Amino acid sequence: MTGSRPPKGREMLRCYWRVKIVPFTTPRNGYSLRPPPTNPLPPQAPSLMQIGIRDIFDSDHDMFRESCRKFFEDEVKPFHGEWEKAGEVPRELWLKAGEQGMLSMMVPEEYGGVGLDCRYPAIMWEEQSYAGTTGPGFAMHSDIVAPYITNYGTEEQKQRILPKLVSGEWIGALGMTEPAAGSDFANIKTVAVKDGDDYIINGSKVFITNGWLCDVVIVCAKTDTGKGAHGVSLFIIEDGMKGFVKGNKLNKMGMKAQDTSELFFEDLRVPASAMLGPENKGFYCVMNELPQERLLIADMGVASAEAVFEQTKNYTMERQAFGGSLANLQTVSHKLAEMKTDICVARAFVDQCIAQHADHKLDSATASMAKYWCTDLQSSVADRGVQLHGGWGYMWEYDVCKHFVDARVQSIYGGANEIMKELIGRSITNPRK
Repeated sequence: MTGSRPPKGREMLRCYWRVKIVPFTTPRNGYSLRPPPTNPLPPQAPSLMQIGIRDIFDSDHDMFRESCRKFFEDEVKPFHGEWEKAGEVPRELWLKAGEQGMLSMMVPEEYGGVGLDCRYPAIMWEEQSYAGTTGPGFAMHSDIVAPYITNYGTEEQKQRILPKLVSGEWIGALGMTEPAAGSDFANIKTVAVKDGDDYIINGSKVFITNGWLCDVVIVCAKTDTGKGAHGVSLFIIEDGMKGFVKGNKLNKMGMKAQDTSELFFEDLRVPASAMLGPENKGFYCVMNELPQERLLIADMGVASAEAVFEQTKNYTMERQAFGGSLANLQTVSHKLAEMKTDICVARAFVDQCIAQHADHKLDSATASMAKYWCTDLQSSVADRGVQLHGGWGYMWEYDVCKHFVDARVQSIYGGANEIMKELIGRSITNPRK
């Protein structure tokens, strides 16, 4: 400023960096410069996966993250290759996760859980993605299936099922997608016909995460075929019920250690007490739960992108070519700059969504934005990561290769990204009054 004196010597100026007083120093030119932050945010941190750099988490979250990171590094990653060949993870892993309090953390205490908000599950989503271990279907089990039973189950259903989901004794799945009905909920063909005090269920489901291992599955079925989506009800089906048949594990492009299968219901008779929530209200239950499902997909997408960036950065800095490191080439350094910028922007948005969801304020349109944007970004970053790894990026033993194939389905399940754009568009052109 004209006529003002630049600061002389070492002065203390008030700075709102994490609400702390930060000393400013005066270099030779007389203008004050902020010192490197002692508690950086993701863009300034040495690694996007560094613990303690996210404003939405506190020290308790960070300690939990350390435990989760150790769990995936010690209990999952060394064996993941074997499980990819088997097409499933062992049940013992689920019990280990349950023993460490890592399953169904949002379940209330009276049903065996700890009643936490979504920040703790988010740490699990992210650490699993950082490790590149997509085999365990923990998120489906803990943060999609368990909330349905918590929010819509009878007292008997909650008391009987939720403690087993928390401990890992039971594994949960959601039976929604059908061979001819993916995102089109109204076109579901599985039917549940009332017969006295029972329902008889016939139909099939496909692409069911945890389908092979599941002990309990929430099934969407038409109880009124004349009402389209508004005639769908939810049922709790348990392994071993006569007429419930599990198909073969499906041979997928990626996520090879995650058991995914078809499910068949052949004159499956269940009591009325197996219904979850009110009759013909399944569509409304699903709509209420979709924001969390889409948020976790988005968060896992960004976390995968963060992991790929760090792997690619390290590889290009170590790889020698043309008389120096690969990263010193301008074309490569610009690619890294683009990747990091894209990821940091997405991370800021998703963290905002996580904070909103923890306060029960995340709406469907915003969750849809996060899901489509972040999963598209995940695939884009994985593609660029493979390219910068060269031929090694095409090798299965490199994590970047697995991230690439695992990313592809993220824009498909949980509602295809084309559907996400349709939902966002409706919120713009026809907002609720």
